[in-house]
Amino acid sequence: MTTAGAPRAVDLDLAPAIDRLFAEPPAQSSRAHRELFARFLAALETGVARAAEPDPLSPTGWRVNPWVKRGILLGFRLGAIIDQSVGVPHAGKGLPFYDKDTYPLQRFPVGSGVRIVPGGSGIRSGSHVARGVVCMPPMYVNVGAYVGEGTLIDSHALVGSCAQVGARVHLSAAAQLGGVLEPVGASPVIIEDEVLIGGNCGVYE
Repeated sequence: MTTAGAPRAVDLDLAPAIDRLFAEPPAQSSRAHRELFARFLAALETGVARAAEPDPLSPTGWRVNPWVKRGILLGFRLGAIIDQSVGVPHAGKGLPFYDKDTYPLQRFPVGSGVRIVPGGSGIRSGSHVARGVVCMPPMYVNVGAYVGEGTLIDSHALVGSCAQVGARVHLSAAAQLGGVLEPVGASPVIIEDEVLIGGNCGVYE
């Protein structure tokens, strides 16, 4: 059972507010809606909110949090596609990116302790990558994913949407962890602490 990096309590009003907005989507998003989603995104990135989390009372040892998946889907509804390119791509001096404005580029300060080796990796906003994680290029971590401390994500490896990865895991080159965003009540792919996923191996829903 993975216990490292257990999340702190989520703001009591965050989950019901997300559920209400998901159930009654507005014709046009307001500043208040955007602020709510920004709070939700921050909760994902800090590991406070998780698509699934350890629960000793559950038969599987894990509890799915459907409201988190609804929040992720809500971000796609609220957002508009914008240019998020890095540098000046049309001049051959950058990388072109086009995504929903509700999912801006995620930044990692040096003090975060996350090592992202140069070479085309991507870590989407709304994912949690803990201290000591090493990212070898090119790898990808999708929205809603949780990656525990000291994990190595090797070249060409994928951590799919909402996948939960424990501490000190080795995702070998070209390993694939499938994304399970819908249905919202379905368990995502879960890899607990100190697991080796071999090269070219896939773990799917």
